[in-house]
Amino acid sequence: MSKKQKSGKNKRHASEALPVAKGATPVEVGRASVESQSGISRDDYDAQLHMLQVELVKLQHHFIGCGDRILVLLEGRDSSGKDGSIKRIVAHLSPRETRVVALGKPSDRDIKGWYFQRYVAHLPVAEELVLFNRSWYNRAGVEHVMGFCSKQEHEEFMNSVPKFEEMLVNSGIKLLKYYLDISKKEQIERLADRRRDPLKQWKVSPIDAVAVKRWKAYSDARDAMLMRTHTAIAPWRVIRTDNKRLARLNLMRDILSRLDYAGKESRLVQPDTEIAFEFTPECIDDKRLAS
Repeated sequence: MSKKQKSGKNKRHASEALPVAKGATPVEVGRASVESQSGISRDDYDAQLHMLQVELVKLQHHFIGCGDRILVLLEGRDSSGKDGSIKRIVAHLSPRETRVVALGKPSDRDIKGWYFQRYVAHLPVAEELVLFNRSWYNRAGVEHVMGFCSKQEHEEFMNSVPKFEEMLVNSGIKLLKYYLDISKKEQIERLADRRRDPLKQWKVSPIDAVAVKRWKAYSDARDAMLMRTHTAIAPWRVIRTDNKRLARLNLMRDILSRLDYAGKESRLVQPDTEIAFEFTPECIDDKRLAS
């Protein structure tokens, strides 16, 4: 690629960001880019990502000192960006105090036990941050849609989970629940890319083949889950993920904005409310969720 072509490419990236006032700080420059719904340039994304990762290190230093327990649940359809988001969140955190939990198919023993039992073993202890890449909400989503649990088991779960999460919060765990929302068009494109990319073959599963075919069933399951398990003590937050870069930045912002820690850059951690917002029943009626 010639220098002229590279220059033109950079100009196209720059045009994606909102105009920024002369003399703006790096934080303000990044915010202008993030708030632009048309996209964000790679340079702005990298700059914002770095600053937010610094904030996450501050957060970890603080909660280690305080002995806090932080639990983040990430739910969403296949290809909604859970893996990529988690990768950026934990990139510079201490592996000793950070754990990512992504449980596979339950064993025969798991199936015979209390549904929440295998998840309890992975809850954070003092000084730990734990991120669940899918969680007990499997029962409200894929298990329910694919028929891997009975209607009675599904109903029992929906009735029990608010009480279970209240116990966790009352025990001192800081619980943050996120639903990563992706449009049907974007999911189709990402699943196709996943099948073509030799480096993403580990992500391909039989469930992918029916993810789009059962779109409506997954939408109905999502709506029921959010309606019945969104509580004052354990609320759901929604992240729009069609733009991967903006989704990752705003997820990180939202996590940081909801937790107290020393040295917080308050302006930096305010999420774009068009991308990250708290679930309410009106979200469904107003079609703020992918349908």
